[in-house]
Amino acid sequence: MMQLNGLKISKIFLRLISIVATASLVGWLLNGSTVKTEAPDGTPAGFKLGMMHGAMMPCAMPNLIMGKDVVIYAPRNNGRMYKLGYTVGVNACGAFFFGLFFWRVNRLRKNFKAVRSALANPV
Repeated sequence: MMQLNGLKISKIFLRLISIVATASLVGWLLNGSTVKTEAPDGTPAGFKLGMMHGAMMPCAMPNLIMGKDVVIYAPRNNGRMYKLGYTVGVNACGAFFFGLFFWRVNRLRKNFKAVRSALANPV
């Protein structure tokens, strides 16, 4: 059985704390944007708010799983421009996260290739 050293345990703990903090921040931002769409001035949500809702929609999943009901779409919006902003936000968020994921996979593949070649050609 593999034993974990203190450094590895602290990295895991730090990563868990950062995930929880990020999920809490996204939930707070989503609730804040909902309050903004329900402002008493009567202006409906537009392109910029649609982009923000779209970008945060995939990130709302942890809050929804934990039972917190966060609003991910403004019911009072100005129509097509809000929907375009929402679509741009969802696609930008997906491109960012999938880009990071594929970058890490590519880096991991290069590391495996280097290890494999070092094992095949010992000095």
